[in-house]
Amino acid sequence: MGKIAKYLNQLTVGNVFDNPEILENYSTDHSALKIKPKFVAFPESTADIQKLMRFFNQLATKDIKVAVTARGSGLDEGGADLTNGIVISTEKLNKLLEIDPRERLVRVQSGITLKELNTALSVSGLTVPIDGEDGETIGGLISNYPKDEAAGKYGGIMNYVERIEVILANGDCLQTERLKKYAVAKKAVEKTLEGEIYRKISKILKENDTLLAEISKHNMGLAGYPTILQAPKRETLDLMPLFFGAQGTLGIISEVILRAIPLKTKASRVVATFKEIDSALKYLEEVVELVPRKLNLYDLKIIMEARESGKNLDGVIRRLDDGYVVFANFDDKRAGYMKKILNIRNTLPRNVRFIFETPENQTTLNEFENSLTNYLGYVKNGERVPILTDFYLPAYNLKNFLNDLTILEEKLNLDLALFGSFGNSIYSLRPKFNLEDKDFNRKAATFLKAGAYIINRQGGSLTGGTPEGRLKAIVTNTEMPSAEQKLYSEIKQIFDKNCILNPDIKLGASSKFTLTHFRDTNRPKIMI
Repeated sequence: MGKIAKYLNQLTVGNVFDNPEILENYSTDHSALKIKPKFVAFPESTADIQKLMRFFNQLATKDIKVAVTARGSGLDEGGADLTNGIVISTEKLNKLLEIDPRERLVRVQSGITLKELNTALSVSGLTVPIDGEDGETIGGLISNYPKDEAAGKYGGIMNYVERIEVILANGDCLQTERLKKYAVAKKAVEKTLEGEIYRKISKILKENDTLLAEISKHNMGLAGYPTILQAPKRETLDLMPLFFGAQGTLGIISEVILRAIPLKTKASRVVATFKEIDSALKYLEEVVELVPRKLNLYDLKIIMEARESGKNLDGVIRRLDDGYVVFANFDDKRAGYMKKILNIRNTLPRNVRFIFETPENQTTLNEFENSLTNYLGYVKNGERVPILTDFYLPAYNLKNFLNDLTILEEKLNLDLALFGSFGNSIYSLRPKFNLEDKDFNRKAATFLKAGAYIINRQGGSLTGGTPEGRLKAIVTNTEMPSAEQKLYSEIKQIFDKNCILNPDIKLGASSKFTLTHFRDTNRPKIMI
């Protein structure tokens, strides 16, 4: 063990490692990239994170810069969990600290997973209605701010976070709250980093009101820090929105207070299979008005491939060679929507097939819900690399996008099967690539840029569902207007003047570095 790791182990209660085996384990996430860190730290308290940040910030003032990256479960698909500096893992910060069932409030450490949180809340008949992966941490959900499949109905993670505790670049602890004008002015005169942040963010908001108004009109994505738009509200200011989608570039989240809602235990599923996209879109546009928890669209090729691997999905496919499948999940009373769906069915072509959940077909529907995981995880002679995922497409241009996609398939010789949520307009494409192909880097970059072009052409946004990280930044950093880029750079400088917090992602990402750090072997095991 080297001198720095030994010193940091003396400094903190948690452990810091620099041995090759552990570094290798943290050199990949769920992206296509591989970047090996110099250290991996496992803090066991907020104080541990503070001590680590103070040390590396002091090094930076002496012009010795080590990048600091916070990491939850390593599920990011854009490479934001990776660094060639130090990874600060929140795995040990996984405790539920307090729960108030009467007020429906819960205080947790940022490393608690969504599954752990909702399992604990269910005892009190509560839940945080986020349909993310079970292993996603609450800190990761805030930092990456993914538009989950239930966001169309429940609004997403920002709706349920009341306050956060953040460790700033210099090790100071910031506890966010919505402050009135006089309280902001009081904070701004403090001779601390927190005071400086309040003072300078307030100034930025005043000086850039015209630019911010323009951003609010056209920005549908998470590139940069567009959530600054939610910081001011009716003569008040709350810094908390800035950390949503910031991917650890402004601070490290250590604790979170969330508001829960009553748990709905009865859910019912409906699957409909369509030969033509027009019929599928007509159905989707009517069903979305019923406000299901989930409303997803799948290219039938995804289901067919899952069937070929052994899944019993004949009842879903119904002898079709191509087409689309629509999956709806309702968590309201069945009587409230079933009659309406039956009425909608009567207006559709006779070749549209429906499966309504019953006790007899639950196994088939369970296998159907697992078919996407099967499609993504079991590929012969290649890997479905997450390059063009979680992008926004407006519903009115979805058919035009599919027409563009057909042309792109032929041009790039890729099988591009679209899947995603009509409920929140977030979609993904996961074609098969061979990472050992010497031309993989070039092919991946071409696919990313071409896909981004047709997304923009149809009024969408590459970062509509998740921020740019390293990978999407290849496109967003060249397309972002200079005034907007300048604004976001100023925000980053305010929070992190020595630029040590995840400096190589978002605005600091380098296309050359990213494209030379693709993995050449299969990805880590998918978390199911």
